[in-house]
Amino acid sequence: MPNIKSQIKRVQVTAVENARNSAKRTKVKNAVKKFNAAIDAQDVALAEKLLPETVAVIDAAKSDGIYHKNTAARKVSTLYKALNALKAQA
Repeated sequence: MPNIKSQIKRVQVTAVENARNSAKRTKVKNAVKKFNAAIDAQDVALAEKLLPETVAVIDAAKSDGIYHKNTAARKVSTLYKALNALKAQA
Protein backbone atom coordinates (compact mmCIF):
# COMPACT_ATOMS: atom_id res chain seq x y z
CA MET A 1 0.00 0.00 0.00
CA PRO A 2 1.51 3.33 -1.03
CA ASN A 3 2.22 6.07 1.48
CA ILE A 4 2.63 8.92 -1.00
CA LYS A 5 -0.53 10.92 -1.69
CA SER A 6 -0.15 10.92 -5.48
CA GLN A 7 0.47 7.19 -5.53
CA ILE A 8 -2.62 6.57 -3.39
CA LYS A 9 -4.60 8.51 -6.01
CA ARG A 10 -3.01 6.52 -8.84
CA VAL A 11 -4.06 3.24 -7.18
CA GLN A 12 -7.64 4.52 -6.92
CA VAL A 13 -7.74 5.75 -10.52
CA THR A 14 -6.22 2.51 -11.79
CA ALA A 15 -8.87 0.49 -9.96
CA VAL A 16 -11.66 2.52 -11.58
CA GLU A 17 -10.09 2.26 -15.05
CA ASN A 18 -9.55 -1.47 -14.61
CA ALA A 19 -13.21 -1.97 -13.68
CA ARG A 20 -14.35 0.10 -16.67
CA ASN A 21 -12.10 -1.81 -19.08
CA SER A 22 -13.20 -5.17 -17.68
CA ALA A 23 -16.84 -4.20 -18.18
CA LYS A 24 -16.19 -3.26 -21.81
CA ARG A 25 -14.28 -6.50 -22.42
CA THR A 26 -17.17 -8.46 -20.89
CA LYS A 27 -19.65 -6.60 -23.12
CA VAL A 28 -17.66 -7.69 -26.19
CA LYS A 29 -17.48 -11.30 -25.00
CA ASN A 30 -21.23 -11.40 -24.32
CA ALA A 31 -22.05 -9.95 -27.75
CA VAL A 32 -19.79 -12.52 -29.45
CA LYS A 33 -21.34 -15.35 -27.42
CA LYS A 34 -24.83 -14.19 -28.41
CA PHE A 35 -23.80 -14.11 -32.08
CA ASN A 36 -22.15 -17.54 -31.85
CA ALA A 37 -25.30 -18.94 -30.23
CA ALA A 38 -27.29 -17.76 -33.25
CA ILE A 39 -24.72 -19.39 -35.55
CA ASP A 40 -24.88 -22.66 -33.59
CA ALA A 41 -28.68 -22.59 -33.80
CA GLN A 42 -28.28 -22.04 -37.56
CA ASP A 43 -30.52 -18.98 -37.40
CA VAL A 44 -29.29 -16.90 -40.35
CA ALA A 45 -31.79 -14.07 -39.84
CA LEU A 46 -30.86 -13.56 -36.20
CA ALA A 47 -27.14 -13.82 -36.96
CA GLU A 48 -27.46 -11.18 -39.70
CA LYS A 49 -29.32 -8.94 -37.26
CA LEU A 50 -26.73 -9.41 -34.49
CA LEU A 51 -23.65 -8.99 -36.71
CA PRO A 52 -23.71 -5.16 -37.02
CA GLU A 53 -24.43 -4.81 -33.30
CA THR A 54 -21.54 -7.11 -32.39
CA VAL A 55 -19.15 -5.38 -34.78
CA ALA A 56 -20.16 -2.00 -33.30
CA VAL A 57 -19.37 -3.23 -29.78
CA ILE A 58 -15.97 -4.53 -30.92
CA ASP A 59 -15.17 -1.29 -32.75
CA ALA A 60 -16.15 0.75 -29.70
CA ALA A 61 -13.80 -1.33 -27.54
CA LYS A 62 -11.04 -0.87 -30.14
CA SER A 63 -11.50 2.91 -30.20
CA ASP A 64 -11.39 2.98 -26.39
CA GLY A 65 -8.04 1.18 -26.46
CA ILE A 66 -9.36 -2.05 -24.95
CA TYR A 67 -8.33 -4.09 -28.00
CA HIS A 68 -5.48 -3.62 -30.47
CA LYS A 69 -6.72 -2.81 -33.99
CA ASN A 70 -5.48 -6.17 -35.32
CA THR A 71 -7.22 -8.07 -32.53
CA ALA A 72 -10.48 -6.26 -33.26
CA ALA A 73 -10.09 -6.93 -36.99
CA ARG A 74 -9.46 -10.62 -36.30
CA LYS A 75 -12.57 -10.87 -34.13
CA VAL A 76 -14.74 -9.17 -36.77
CA SER A 77 -13.27 -11.33 -39.52
CA THR A 78 -14.07 -14.48 -37.53
CA LEU A 79 -17.69 -13.35 -37.17
CA TYR A 80 -18.09 -12.68 -40.89
CA LYS A 81 -16.40 -15.97 -41.74
CA ALA A 82 -18.82 -17.89 -39.49
CA LEU A 83 -21.85 -16.14 -41.01
CA ASN A 84 -20.68 -16.74 -44.58
CA ALA A 85 -20.06 -20.41 -43.80
CA LEU A 86 -23.58 -20.70 -42.39
CA LYS A 87 -25.07 -19.01 -45.49
CA ALA A 88 -23.10 -21.33 -47.80
CA GLN A 89 -24.32 -24.34 -45.85
CA ALA A 90 -27.98 -23.31 -46.11
